[in-house]
Amino acid sequence: MSDVVVVGGGIAGLVIARRLLIEGRSVTILEASGRLGGSIGRHSVGGISLDSGAESFATRGGTVAALVRDLGLGDEIVQPNPAGAWLMPTTGRAVPLPATSLLGIPGSPVAADVINVIGTSAALRAFAMDALLPGTVGAKGASLGELVRRRMGDAVLEQLVSPVVHGVHSASPDDLDLDRVAPHLRASLRREGSLARAVRSMRASAPAGTAVAGIRGGLVRIVDELVADLERFGADIRPDTRALSVTVGSVTTAEEVLGGHVVVAAPGVLETASRLPTRTVTLATLVLDAPQLDAAPRGTGVLVAQGAVGVRARALTHATAKWAWLAERSGDKHIVRLSYADDPADLPEIARADAAALLGVTIEPGAVVDFARVQWSRPNVTEVAPPGVTVVGETVAGTGLANIIGHSQTQAESVLVQLAG
Repeated sequence: MSDVVVVGGGIAGLVIARRLLIEGRSVTILEASGRLGGSIGRHSVGGISLDSGAESFATRGGTVAALVRDLGLGDEIVQPNPAGAWLMPTTGRAVPLPATSLLGIPGSPVAADVINVIGTSAALRAFAMDALLPGTVGAKGASLGELVRRRMGDAVLEQLVSPVVHGVHSASPDDLDLDRVAPHLRASLRREGSLARAVRSMRASAPAGTAVAGIRGGLVRIVDELVADLERFGADIRPDTRALSVTVGSVTTAEEVLGGHVVVAAPGVLETASRLPTRTVTLATLVLDAPQLDAAPRGTGVLVAQGAVGVRARALTHATAKWAWLAERSGDKHIVRLSYADDPADLPEIARADAAALLGVTIEPGAVVDFARVQWSRPNVTEVAPPGVTVVGETVAGTGLANIIGHSQTQAESVLVQLAG
């Protein structure tokens, strides 16, 4: 019998298990699939080892970087190309993403680069609404989408914020808790009296550097090091083992009943979970022989406004333009990643056509050296933990590694207190 049974071997489960093991607790990890790491993994495309899921992490708060350093990868943290991304509006050609913004919320709604996306009328309306409304309006809203809609209108939400949020979080702004994706924005709004001023204030006070970082060799190296630590500390890791039921103090599998404090790190395991239709994310990766991309014509990639004419992708990352280490590893080839909300059968051709449209170049079919499709489901579940069961992961922590890792570490301390009591 272990002190703790962790159900789910994604990043949340691995982080909390490692912390408990370090403190001398015995831990059993059950993973329904044959692979640990959840949505962070690797695949080989065109003979190049690549992340098959997330490829960067938010630097906010230093939570992820601290763990990365603790895992011995501190010297492997790398910064992306500062050129930044572009945006594909609903009509017209791609344009540079407005410079002064936070999750797409403009710090100056009437700036030329904002007007270039949403038009003069919508920009003036956003400026006037936000300037005239008291700072309390929208500050009590639960979601990021509600806040932006009330203070700056639908055009800002749909054409600026939604593309950025879908590209970063693979979710709608209406589904994201404001305090999880933009900590301190609510307080800044109350203090500054307008959303635009709040964005400018937060941007001005933010540490120098980019909002995201990566790992040389891929983000999946975090999983490699976490698993290595778990094995070194003596974790009982059981892949291909599904939890059939969870109660306080025990987990039932097809083979046995395991006792111990239960940590649920997999969505939908608890009977108290409230389930909504699952969100699907499909990642299409292209390895291209395309010298016309050497100049990185759209910076590090393109975020796409919903309803953009002639494009089905939600976002595109020009990975070899974004990460210098990857450009070195891929030689003269270019790697492009596109995300989709569906999974069409003719995805290879759709991805090639979308990449050409978004990058503003011609990409002939013969330029595609290799293609890979990866699909995963994003949890659309609200977990309600019964007393005595600990829940970690995206369903309670929110999206993004910073939220998930920080929450798992906090919950580990709570579990240690309970076990000591």
